[in-house]
Amino acid sequence: MYEAYFSNRFTNALVYYIVLLLLLLISPLLFVLELIISIRSSLQHDENMSGKVVLITGASSGLGELMAYEYAKRGANLAITAIEEPESRLEQVANTARELGSPNVAFLFADVSKVDECRMFVEKTVKNFGRLDHLVCNAGIAPLYSINIDVTKFEPVMDINFWGSVYSTHFAIPHLMKTNGKIIVNASSAGVLNLPRGGVYNASKAALISFYESLRHEVSPAITITIVTLGYIRTNLITAKYSTNNVGIQLRRDIGDVHPTMTPDACAKAIVAGACKGESSITQPRYIKALCLAKSLFPEVHHIWFNSYFASLFEKLQTDG
Repeated sequence: MYEAYFSNRFTNALVYYIVLLLLLLISPLLFVLELIISIRSSLQHDENMSGKVVLITGASSGLGELMAYEYAKRGANLAITAIEEPESRLEQVANTARELGSPNVAFLFADVSKVDECRMFVEKTVKNFGRLDHLVCNAGIAPLYSINIDVTKFEPVMDINFWGSVYSTHFAIPHLMKTNGKIIVNASSAGVLNLPRGGVYNASKAALISFYESLRHEVSPAITITIVTLGYIRTNLITAKYSTNNVGIQLRRDIGDVHPTMTPDACAKAIVAGACKGESSITQPRYIKALCLAKSLFPEVHHIWFNSYFASLFEKLQTDG
């Protein structure tokens, strides 16, 4: 029995290292193929969004707001949603989108964690515009949690980040089928890289990635799905102020002060441009792809490095600098 056990362990290890060696040997070829695919994608014809209808959740600020402006510049009609709050800027976003070129903008207050409200804003969008071409599942929250707090505090993260996108998608699919439409999902590299202090947030984003990768097989080629995996983008979600408004770990400094970030304007442009070209995945900043590959190939090294790096990062974030 022990001989079989050690024989299996040896065989598994041998196969792993042989495959790893082969991947390293052919990596130049893979790099060239990735470059060719990237160039080919950049040369693809952009979808003409003039007169088409785009529904964006979580559009009152951050990337949702900026993606609305990018679609507006392309002449799209917009339906934008966000939860109703005292400081909600949704009407202001709608007005700006009109000024930037959107012929018609409808805004609706809705909570994506509630299935009936998701049904409502999809149905109202189609009733108002007569069609739906792009669904942008962007609404999300990103509190930092420690596992020793009340476990029920985790529920809103999954309800908003995961179920909010799934509910919206469920009701939008019949309409997107008619227009050969697109679904754009704002996931996160955290769903792959598993950042410390973000367990439930990471899980919600990993669930999004897995769900929409599976959904491709059901709706393709009628509907194109674009999964967006982002690193740290300089929005309100990575600020100290945001952390104090949410249950979880509270920060004293913005993450952007101690960690490289991408500007939200550039990120929004990249997402909308990629979606209009029909890209299946968008990763920003681009170096995140290398980190995801490194984690897949060298999980133990990734674990050690991440523990060390983020322990230092959170120490800086919880001091006054």
